[in-house]
Amino acid sequence: MDYQCIRELYRASRAGVKIDLIVRGICCLRPGIYGLSENIRVTSIVGRFLEHSRIYYFRNGGKEEIFMGSADLMPRNLDNRVEVLFPISQDYIPIVRDIILGVHLKDNIKARLLLPNGRTERIYPQPEEEELDSQLWMLENRDIWDIKT
Repeated sequence: MDYQCIRELYRASRAGVKIDLIVRGICCLRPGIYGLSENIRVTSIVGRFLEHSRIYYFRNGGKEEIFMGSADLMPRNLDNRVEVLFPISQDYIPIVRDIILGVHLKDNIKARLLLPNGRTERIYPQPEEEELDSQLWMLENRDIWDIKT
């Protein structure tokens, strides 16, 4: 685990930064703790695909940056391996932000919410919401988000 990264996320949360993490496996960070991580939400989507995107979206003062890559934020990946992290062109930021990340953040079928005590709880559709399985949606709507260069 990268405890330095966790400490920095806690520091950002205490400063008022809203943070959404979509993780595939274990997460040592504890979200939703007042005074420490109340601005952090951690969801996990476990479905058909074991592999998952590594997308890092940042917005500061209106400036947006998105990076994609091969590494999870773990010391063994960041310190001991050769990994790739590359910026997304400004032209494609809306596609990645609004469609790819947006759909995954709205998943209410396969998503689980990490609670402050470390347990997870299933996210259910609200009465006014349609059911959304993000992985299925991505398969069925590839023509919307697929970037052809």
